[in-house]
Amino acid sequence: MENREIAKILYEIADFLEIKGVAFKPRAYRKAAQAIETLPEEVEAIYRRGELQKIPGIGASIAAKIKELIETGSLEYVEELREELPEGLRELMEIEGIGPKTALKLYEKLKISSVNELESAVREGKLSDLEGFGKKKEENILRGIEVYRNAQKRFLLGYLLPVAKGIEEKMKTLEAVKRISLVGSIRRWKETIGDVDILAISDEPSEVMDLFTQLPEIKQVLTKGETKSNIVLNSNLEVDLRVVGEESFGAALQYFTGSKEHNIKLRDLAISKNWKLNEYGLFDRETNEKIAGETEEGIYKALGLSYIEPELREDRGEIRAAAEGKLPNLIGYGEIKGDLHAHSNWSEGANSIGEMAEAAKSLGYEYIAICDHSKTLQIAHGMSEEDFRERDKDIEKVNRGVEGIAILSGVEVNIDSDGKLDLGDDLLEDLDVVVASVHSGFKQSEEKITDRVLSAMHNDYVDIIGHPTGRIINKREPYQIDLPKVFEAASELGVFMEINAFPDRLDLSDSNLFEARDYGVKFSINSDAHSMHHLRYMEFGVATARRGWLEKKDVINTLSLKELRKLIES
Repeated sequence: MENREIAKILYEIADFLEIKGVAFKPRAYRKAAQAIETLPEEVEAIYRRGELQKIPGIGASIAAKIKELIETGSLEYVEELREELPEGLRELMEIEGIGPKTALKLYEKLKISSVNELESAVREGKLSDLEGFGKKKEENILRGIEVYRNAQKRFLLGYLLPVAKGIEEKMKTLEAVKRISLVGSIRRWKETIGDVDILAISDEPSEVMDLFTQLPEIKQVLTKGETKSNIVLNSNLEVDLRVVGEESFGAALQYFTGSKEHNIKLRDLAISKNWKLNEYGLFDRETNEKIAGETEEGIYKALGLSYIEPELREDRGEIRAAAEGKLPNLIGYGEIKGDLHAHSNWSEGANSIGEMAEAAKSLGYEYIAICDHSKTLQIAHGMSEEDFRERDKDIEKVNRGVEGIAILSGVEVNIDSDGKLDLGDDLLEDLDVVVASVHSGFKQSEEKITDRVLSAMHNDYVDIIGHPTGRIINKREPYQIDLPKVFEAASELGVFMEINAFPDRLDLSDSNLFEARDYGVKFSINSDAHSMHHLRYMEFGVATARRGWLEKKDVINTLSLKELRKLIES
């Protein structure tokens, strides 16, 4: 059983327990689920080594359930919960604003047990008689339903990329595969993907297709052809594989990477030269002579363009910039020197400060800032001033014991409904890094939320604004905030804007970043790691930065520790 399947069942248990009103246990199951879905290896391999309880957040009880899932493919405990509770309540809880109590209330009062029934009830005015369901609430529910339905068609890049790369690596083991590459939106590092496309070169395509259609994680083989096959994984992700000739691999790589809008502009450029461009190559229309096609670089060069990185191919002016030699020198995936927003088990993190430091060191970082939650965020074990003073003794101890990396003392301080911070300046002044974030009041007006953030930015000790739009991809839309006003203030005040790399946040988004460049804003790409395994999410933040046309100079944690300290303290 795959990691994501096991994690999905643990999330399901958490939801059922929450519906039943059970305290504490839902959080434990969610923590375990999150740990499993972010593991760098299959949980089954860890189980075979007898090391399940070495996974952060997994105790004896949950380990026993994971064992049952691995050994039998099912779990009696979750089956009992499914029988005990009305079918469909978990689906209702996927709608933003509907928690376990509301879901149960809707079922008990109106027998609503599906999203379709909920939508019908709202549109027919059946919710208006229930306490707490005014017109605004109903509008929010309808918006939430729309977000939910769109989410069913898209997968988070951060969770599916390892799966896609795993398939790619398995295919590489076949001698018949000369070259293989992911293409489509996953190669452009889009935040969500609808399916996975893979392109390969081989002189023995039938052998390649045999391996592809017999992968162990397959749920269904939709089609199997000589040069193209289509499968569905157990996670319901659809994967296509095409085998092409070596002479047209570059053209096919460019064509199937997209985006559609980018390709249209390229074809228009080719037409202007009396050429034609397709997945087989670039050709002269009159003579049908092949001009380019073996490499992507050859395609762009023949069209008079600098090579355009996949992340930029979204029709945002990249073709004109390439023609004029004005493409950005994009930040590289290996240029991050440290992580400025990570959590430890002093708040809701799964790992100790020492474990987080060692994991960051293994990634080649010079520094990591431990930014645990502040006191008003009780759901995340928020810490008081006294707690932070005690934690900093722990940081000092680890700094003395772990060589080769600096652990910075930080906080993710909460911005309250009036724009005040929930920790005093006397503590904030003593910390190395202060990240200020909004965690509540998402339905406030644009003016109110903007004022809250601006107020926090004017605090002398705030360095970074965390996940600035508050979105959760596929679950919660961004709150209303005047980003141009915030960007302008950030530039003036020297406050940095976060690019939160956690897969379901990626906040700021690539389009936000593209806009922010005009204001001279500086950014910090952070993992927001809640376990040591989450630190690897940094690459998704870098990808978002690249999609937003950012360069190394735009990102503060490409600086050395000495340079960073000088910048923050200035």
